[in-house]
Amino acid sequence: MKKSTTLFLKVAIVLVGIFVLAMCVLGFPSLLKDLSENPNPLNKYFYGIISIMYITVIPFFIALYQAIKLLNLIDQNKAFSELAVKNLKNIKICAFTISGLYVGAMPFFYLLGELDDAPGAILMGFMFFFAPLVIAFFASVLEKLLQQAIDIKKDNELTI
Repeated sequence: MKKSTTLFLKVAIVLVGIFVLAMCVLGFPSLLKDLSENPNPLNKYFYGIISIMYITVIPFFIALYQAIKLLNLIDQNKAFSELAVKNLKNIKICAFTISGLYVGAMPFFYLLGELDDAPGAILMGFMFFFAPLVIAFFASVLEKLLQQAIDIKKDNELTI
């Protein structure tokens, strides 16, 4: 793979990380300030959702770091290595963790949708749940394929 392709992916990962960090440092505190200034019975559900979002930032950044490490391995022609499998496994665990945390947040989305009569809030909650779930399953498939390729490579080396 060309280094320009992995460089593009690394830049994209860094930009996504910067955007999420900006949301955590600037966006969410501003939203929390607005919520505290305008009392509303729905605010407690927003507080719950934002709390879960802050918690999910930790596995999210771990997954981004693992993705950059994986791209570095690809640059070094070590894509078919145990380290690559380990990085994919870590990405999978982070994605399942994020998805699980948003399952825990689904009651907040449901109650927010019920009280505000906005079914879109529930759909938004499902989006936060399904997106990392898809990434987790994709990483799981890649991990298995990569492990099989490594095992085949080891078998071929033993027979020679």
